[in-house]
Amino acid sequence: MDSRRVTLDDLGAWLIKGNAERADLAGRFAADPTVTGWCVRQGYRVRLMRAGQPVVFWASGSRGRLPYGVWGVGRVAGAPRPGEPDGPWTLPLDLTVLAEPLRVRRELLRADPRWADAEVLRQPQAANPSYLTVAQFDALREYLPH
Repeated sequence: MDSRRVTLDDLGAWLIKGNAERADLAGRFAADPTVTGWCVRQGYRVRLMRAGQPVVFWASGSRGRLPYGVWGVGRVAGAPRPGEPDGPWTLPLDLTVLAEPLRVRRELLRADPRWADAEVLRQPQAANPSYLTVAQFDALREYLPH
């Protein structure tokens, strides 16, 4: 995934991604903006996840159709649960997707120098979970509704 190892000392938030081109995320979240779980890949990052840690939902896809970027913010709600052998795990979440006008667009974050090295921008195809550093999460919070 990435040669950089996430440490709890510099973890600002976990970042989970969903591809809004492959699934109707806009329709799903319009009907219910609550996210109670999401798939993550087993690995050392999953072992670092704890209830209460911040988590960000990143919608990806082609740049032309929807305003991709940060669609929601919440917290890890519990320990990740294993799935089928060699399959994805489920990360319990307490996360709400923001109304569309409040979402933080990818273009805005890409233009912010504090986000220049964000994993989600450097490796957009990497598996869940990704992460934000403390500085990147602090920068994101400046764009979120208060």
